[in-house]
Amino acid sequence: MIDPEFGGRLLLAFNAPEKVPVHQLFNEWLSHAPTEVSAGYVDQLLADEGFREFIEIGWFAEPVDLSQLREMAVGSLGLAYHDWIVGNGLTASIATDYRRFHELLEGSGRLDGMPTELRFAILRGFQVHDFLHVLTGYDASPRGEIALQAFSLAQFPFPYFGMWMSVVTTQMTFHRPSMIVPTMDAISDGWQYGRVTANLMVEPWETMLDQPLDELRERFAIVPSPVAVRMMARAA
Repeated sequence: MIDPEFGGRLLLAFNAPEKVPVHQLFNEWLSHAPTEVSAGYVDQLLADEGFREFIEIGWFAEPVDLSQLREMAVGSLGLAYHDWIVGNGLTASIATDYRRFHELLEGSGRLDGMPTELRFAILRGFQVHDFLHVLTGYDASPRGEIALQAFSLAQFPFPYFGMWMSVVTTQMTFHRPSMIVPTMDAISDGWQYGRVTANLMVEPWETMLDQPLDELRERFAIVPSPVAVRMMARAA
């Protein structure tokens, strides 16, 4: 059952996602979510041994130094990550910025209904997001972004990723029918890719920056999907 108060915000997100972005929608939903639903998400997350270990040690790396990454070897994860951040006009501190925002919400009491495990998962999700772009090969286009969200949902049963699916599929259904084919192609590609790949969400990629990207893909059995292969070919 969707809380009527939250339903209004959800409708606004469907109609104008720029006004209610998904990360904000996620934070608001958990204050209205039935206890059994949020508990169900926690149970699924804790079923993953890697996530349990991350929770136990409280893993949250500080932002990497882009100037140091720029000097890393050609082909390394670190240089590829540097080029991704710089090439897309991003900042490597985005996860820390989100953490500050999250802490402000905590201080205001607006996250009182959010289990500790979900608070940690959303913070780590923001931190690892750009590493996943580099590792999977999905680019920063709208299609690449939604494919990565579907990949992440397949890897990690988390409401934030599910909300991305809800928003884009509602938009394509009721607002822009021309989105249906490319959106569903991206979602299906990301979902299947995520299902056959080991959970990348809980690996400490920040400790592997000096290692070759191709070797990491081989070690973790990351085999780029058809959509990701085409995106990497265009970027080459």
